[in-house]
Amino acid sequence: MKQYEPFEGRIERFQKDSTPWWPTPAHPGEDAPNVVVILIDDLGFSHFGCFGSDLATPHIDRLAAGGLRYSNFHVTPLCSPTRAALLTGRNHHSVGVRSISNFSSGYPHMRGHVSNHAATMGEVLRESGYTTFAIGKWHLCPMENASSAGPFDQWPLQRGFDRFYGFLDGETDQFAPDLVYDNHRVEPPKSVAEGYHLSEDLVDHALSFIHDARSIRPDRPFFTYLAFGAMHAPHQAPDSYLQKYRGVFDDGWDVARERWFARQKEMGIIAPETELAPRNPGVEPWDSLPENHRKLAARLQEAYAAFLEHTDDQIGRFMDELERLGELDNTLVLLMSDNGASQEGGPFGVLHEMKFFNFIMETPDEAVDRLEEIGGPNSHTNYPWGWAQAGNTPFKWYKQNTHEGGVHVPLIAHWPKGITAAGEIRHDFAYVTDIAPTIYESAGVTLPDVLRGYEQMPLAGRSLTPTFAGDEVGGEPRVQYFEMMGHRALYEDGWKIVTRHQFGSPFEDDVWELYNLREDPSECHDLAAQHPQRVEAMIERWWVEAEEYGVFPLDDRTIELFGSRFRDRSPHPVDRHYTYRPPLTPVPAQVSPSIAGRNWDLSATIHRNAGEDGVLFATGNAASGVVVFIKDDELCFDYNIFGEHHEAKSSQMVPSGSSVVGVRFRREDAGGSVELVINDDVVGSLTVPFVMRMISSTGMSVGEDHGSQVSTRYQGSFPFEGKLERLDIELLAPSRAQNAESAAADERASMSRQ
Repeated sequence: MKQYEPFEGRIERFQKDSTPWWPTPAHPGEDAPNVVVILIDDLGFSHFGCFGSDLATPHIDRLAAGGLRYSNFHVTPLCSPTRAALLTGRNHHSVGVRSISNFSSGYPHMRGHVSNHAATMGEVLRESGYTTFAIGKWHLCPMENASSAGPFDQWPLQRGFDRFYGFLDGETDQFAPDLVYDNHRVEPPKSVAEGYHLSEDLVDHALSFIHDARSIRPDRPFFTYLAFGAMHAPHQAPDSYLQKYRGVFDDGWDVARERWFARQKEMGIIAPETELAPRNPGVEPWDSLPENHRKLAARLQEAYAAFLEHTDDQIGRFMDELERLGELDNTLVLLMSDNGASQEGGPFGVLHEMKFFNFIMETPDEAVDRLEEIGGPNSHTNYPWGWAQAGNTPFKWYKQNTHEGGVHVPLIAHWPKGITAAGEIRHDFAYVTDIAPTIYESAGVTLPDVLRGYEQMPLAGRSLTPTFAGDEVGGEPRVQYFEMMGHRALYEDGWKIVTRHQFGSPFEDDVWELYNLREDPSECHDLAAQHPQRVEAMIERWWVEAEEYGVFPLDDRTIELFGSRFRDRSPHPVDRHYTYRPPLTPVPAQVSPSIAGRNWDLSATIHRNAGEDGVLFATGNAASGVVVFIKDDELCFDYNIFGEHHEAKSSQMVPSGSSVVGVRFRREDAGGSVELVINDDVVGSLTVPFVMRMISSTGMSVGEDHGSQVSTRYQGSFPFEGKLERLDIELLAPSRAQNAESAAADERASMSRQ
């Protein structure tokens, strides 16, 4: 027969005359190191103790003491784009991830997933003989494909990882996460009452995967991509960690910034001539704040610090086990953040971050009575701008922005066998696309020209391995463009131009600033007026780089892109009518019907006996959500607006036997009206004062309430005890008045982003 597989032996009619041959499995070589990439979310340049703060990160500090700190390392200003550049070694626009993977704009630079022409490190290392694991946050799959119905082609297992345990979206509740194990959804192994926390669970599974690999296949090195949900909101930690920080930050962000800034200079992380950037607009002097503002802000920072120390303990537990297994000496560990500290908490901070996305500015006077919730299982907190800028010390601006506060983050490299200059600091400019080339060179692996039939884009970064022995990277002077939601920058051999774009304004009106980062790394002195020719030349170079790496068309849209979901070949039907037939696994938020901010009808076709209660439909969680359920034979509805429960129940009992029960929801100005319906009869009503435009990052459950419970009127998932034949949800077109109100809301949203 024709041989389709390579065979270098000899085949005759009889075995005695034939010569067997076994193909040699791919292997990078006996000296190839294990590789671990640890990615922290939304962590600023100064947050680690070894980068200046007095937050407790002893295990991370120990890695730095035994390895290298990179003081001039840069990333993109947002999570998915950084992850795409990190895992591929190419620029994020080139591979199709201009912004977060929740969006797909219809252009090649924003497909919501990594191009197959840009292989991930998982794919390249697996082809070279590594066993590969991804743990934690993925956020590189189009979220409309993140349900149990797939398609699965951009899930971790299809992009080079042998095993996966984590979550697919950009954030999840740390106490009640939406978990995926390999290619299927699972429940957390225990409850919060039993001591569950996601970061601990992630490390448990990472170590389990490594134990399996090293026990059974010790001949193969491993690559572990450990991407914590920390330090992204919600900032949640076990209570013992929260209690430890009570009162620690009462002296405020100004004192903390000055203290951390001084420590950075003492450590040599920043140059002695570095200046502390002025407060960002909206960050007030701590001593000028009213008492309630200070109480709320301090407690929110306590939750962040507790979350970070808890994460550090999990990293320490992971590293200790590698050492116990005898693997640490030849394991290359690279630990970094995906962008600067987050600005999504607003000027005051929030008990519930979804308020930020609903353009609700919760005042500290409103929030101060709920301080004890902060950091716990019913919270979704994020800290205020003042603490975010402290986390970005000495820089200005934040995540999303292309100023240094958004893109300048810590990087630590640890490899006892391969780094001879342990404990030192490297000050050369480096970028996230450098990580993949560094790993490939360290592992002795070459990126193939074609992988899985796809011609491969060239790598955009350069290897940092010369710095392991004390040398500079070398090569041509470094040029790197930045772009995010219209914010733009260009680094060129120590100089940087940068502009902070105003949403909706012409890009031609953007004002460019110029900084000499060698003399002014914190961007305090704009030299654009003194060097107009340099500015013009660098602007022109920005356009050249943008053309080469696929940045066009420039696009400052973000949440507006959620509206592109209704198109052919999508889980969202063009007629906006969804039908579900249980049993059904939990459905991610972006695959669920978008009932936020609009009119909708829900009907459930059921068969039940008296006393058979339970949830028919739920979306969101205990912090915010919507649920329809039967309790004590009554049809019930709860519209949970960030912990304020607006409830209705039917005036009639739900009948035994077959019936159709449901809800009619109508938006009216900022609020809405609700009717409960049994067999077309209106049996209850409710007025809600505010219609949420974004309800939660937690998706939909049918026939139960998955995760933390939306309503306080039941415990656990409260599965429906009768027979739920089908659930129908129809999204209705708004009236003319509602369109006008929506336009006003869009205008308010536009103003809030400026």
